[in-house]
Formats: sequence, C-alpha cells, structure tokens
Amino acid sequence: MTQRVRMAIAGLGFGSEFIPIYQAHPDAELVAVCQRTESVLREVADRFGVPGRFTGFAAMLEDPYIDAIHINTPIPNHAEHTIAALRAGKHVACTVPMATTLDECRAIVAAVRESGKNYMMMETVVYSREFLHVKDLVENGTIGRIQFLRGAHHQEMAGWPGYWEGLPPMHYATHAVSPVLSLAGALADSVVCIGSGRISAELASRYGSPFAVESALVTMRDSPVGAEIARSLFETAREYVESFTVFGELASFEWEQTQGSGHVLHVGETPKTIDVPDFADRLPPQIAPFTTRGVYDDENEHLSFIQGSGHGGSHPHLAHEFVRSIVEGRAPAIDEITAANWTSVGICAHESAMKGGARVALPDYEEMAS
Repeated sequence: MTQRVRMAIAGLGFGSEFIPIYQAHPDAELVAVCQRTESVLREVADRFGVPGRFTGFAAMLEDPYIDAIHINTPIPNHAEHTIAALRAGKHVACTVPMATTLDECRAIVAAVRESGKNYMMMETVVYSREFLHVKDLVENGTIGRIQFLRGAHHQEMAGWPGYWEGLPPMHYATHAVSPVLSLAGALADSVVCIGSGRISAELASRYGSPFAVESALVTMRDSPVGAEIARSLFETAREYVESFTVFGELASFEWEQTQGSGHVLHVGETPKTIDVPDFADRLPPQIAPFTTRGVYDDENEHLSFIQGSGHGGSHPHLAHEFVRSIVEGRAPAIDEITAANWTSVGICAHESAMKGGARVALPDYEEMAS
C-alpha cells in the first residue's frame, strides 16, 4: 500500500483525542468524523478542520473514500458498528471492550475473516509507558521467569453516560486483563470468579448484576502461570487505579498503590521506587509529542484524562500500530483473536460470579477461525 490510510473517527468524546494524532501521522489522513449530535460534530470538525462530517454511522460507511474507521461509540454499539464497518470493506479499530457477549465476539471474528480487513482493539494499557517498561524488563531477563500476575482496575463510574450505570464490573475488564495475559504471552483458557458486596437496587436493576466487586482467577493455555483479576465500578471507596503486578523469579514489579507514591521494583527481597521512562522515541517524530499531551485543556478535560492520567501515553502508540498494520499488510498486535480472548475473560468471569464461582471455559476463537 503506497497511499496514506484514509481514516475516519466515529464518536467524538474520547475519540477527539485521536484526531490530531491521525492528522499528524505520516502514513494517515483523517478525512471524516462522525457524531450523532450535530452541534458537537460541527464544533469539533471546525476546530480541527476535518472535511468529512456525518451524523449517521451508516451514512459514513457508504463513503468509498474512507479506508478505515476508529470506533469510539458507546459500549453497547461496539459489536454492531464493528461488524457493519467490516462488511462495508473498512479496516476497524475499536475502543474497548470488543463486545458485550460471546456471540458478538464470535460474530466479529467471523466478520474479520470474511472481509479480509484488519481489526484492532485499542487497549490502552498494553501501550502505556508502565507496560512498555515492564515488558522490557521481562525481555531483558531482569524479571526472570514469571511466576504469577495480578491485574486490577478500580474506578467510580458515577457521572459517566447512562449506559455505564450498573454495568457488571467484569464486562469492562480489559484494562486489567490485557497486561497480565500479554506479559505471560498466553491466551486465557478458563476463569473462576466470585462476586462480592452489593450495589444499590437501582443500579443492579439495569443489567441484573448485584456485585460491587468481582475477583477472578484465570488459567492460561499452555502456561504454568496463573493470574488474578479484580474489578469494581460503583460504590467502592477507592482512588482510581488501573494496575498490574508481576511476580518474577529474580524481580517483581508492583504498580503504585496511590497516585504519586511511585512504582516499585523488588529485586530479591529489596524494594526500590523506580522511574518509568516515556517511549516517544519509538514513534514517528510527527506524533511523538502526543505521549505527554492530548486534545483537552485544563478547563475542558475528558473523564479518561481526569481519572486515567492520559492512559500512560498510549494513544499515539495505538494509532501508529493500527495504521502501520494496514500499510504493511499484516495483522495488528491486538487482532481479533487476541481481542476476543481478552474481552471474553471478563464476560466469562461475570458468568462464573453469577453461578456462584463455577469454572467457565473460554471459547477457542483460533479453532473457530481456522
């Protein structure tokens, strides 16, 4: 592929963060944006000088000039929009999670294979500076053999859009699941999960999920390593944290437990606070600055920045991987099989919790796709 990838973005809340990244990327051209609220569409498109403007997702899919679509629409629409875009002949990047049911995950895997187009789930944590640093520590032997992994994501979602209210904690678990599975280099095989505590009856009635916290144990395919995942969304007093911990033979990494306390590397029995570097040097210079800044300013910040500190500088890394996968004619790092597995951990974990902790096996998406 010699021409630049002609990108469109659907959903301009969090999605606006990616507009200047695609505009600056040497292999991409942002040609359109889509937002159902016309006033917001006009304001954002005017601000960034985006020529193509759509209030309807289906209308955008009919534009033959668009090569790829980055979907940032509400969670309940992810599967529907992904499948429609793939069937329209577009490459798809989609924010997390991939879907909300196992059937939707299966349908997306099938749609990718039928379309021959690229699909990438835009999971931020595995491109955060913390993850990239620990991945280096694993690859250079500092950690030694990985013995156990733990992921956690605790966040109070009051004040977010209505579809979040009462969402089962594990249905939005990829921020905790993805780093542990990625570092282990394995896909999840099965999960056992318990639900703990109770949220208000009003919240619980939305999705039929009563639990304040869900905590799961994950087994991995062809790996002796196990993982623990903990997740909460409502009515649990805790400072926001997306975190992972790696217990290694020679050293262990522990995510800071409160904002600003510092990440810790335990070498043998000696803990020391470590500074995690930025990884902008791994990006084209045109988009490298976006590891440390975003679209929103101090007076108009998106909730993901207020609570998530800009996702660890991951946004330009994600955009770069997606664009380059298309240019190079290869599968992206977080392809449909990986995305379906990571998403299914949470779906199956919630099923296990609702069944009192019964073990639930994950679907084998590789077998389905072969």
